[in-house]
Amino acid sequence: MALQIPVVELAPGVNLPTIGFGTWQITGRSAYESARTALDVGYRHIDTATMYGNEEQIGRALRDSGVERTEIFITTKLPPAQSGRERQTIEASLKALGVDYVDLWLIHWPPARGRSLPTWISFLEQRDAGRIRSAGVSNYDTALIDELVKETGETPVVNQVAWSPAQHDPQFLDDMRQRRVVVEGYSSLKNTPLDDPRLVAIASAHKVTVPQVVLRWQLHHDIVIIPKSTREARMRDNLDVLGFSLTADEIATIDAGF
Repeated sequence: MALQIPVVELAPGVNLPTIGFGTWQITGRSAYESARTALDVGYRHIDTATMYGNEEQIGRALRDSGVERTEIFITTKLPPAQSGRERQTIEASLKALGVDYVDLWLIHWPPARGRSLPTWISFLEQRDAGRIRSAGVSNYDTALIDELVKETGETPVVNQVAWSPAQHDPQFLDDMRQRRVVVEGYSSLKNTPLDDPRLVAIASAHKVTVPQVVLRWQLHHDIVIIPKSTREARMRDNLDVLGFSLTADEIATIDAGF
């Protein structure tokens, strides 16, 4: 039985697990083996992208895992250079992944000036055609999201952005919450000094690791996490962050940044 990971509802019947498995820079056989292991230890949310070059390996891992398609949440992303070729790009992703639909499709980065809106309109068309179940963006600021909403009346359900204690921005989180946009954070560990004495002390108090503290901190702020690893032990550690909670003072210490 898979671990019960909390979910957030993006749309009726579309539930995003708040802990996902990131696959950036994991390619070839390593992508296949890592995704298989992640599914075996309980992950049910896999994050990939056309740009990562690993959709085919992940698709094979999905098929070989024995886990039902309906139990796995798959995210992929459109490279900004593919703006204007949305349908061809999503069809190529579906073929590589070996699935009929993805649960979430993101515009990976804002396309060249003036292209975000037509790209977003095409995303909505792909959703309505059933190729994707929900549509979102990545690396967008609030003003860009407001532009899409103003012109289409449709709000991206997710905004995936780099997030770490050093990048903590309460105003941005408030802006996203007000717009009912779920924030996913990536590269939180890469951008954090993991030897900082304050983080080490918090980790020691809970008998966990510093990376676990940083990931748990994100969850306390309702930020979906997508840590990546090719090591089974680390994958399990990243799921185990559900087993403890930080105090209000500890959260405030981390909020102050490093």
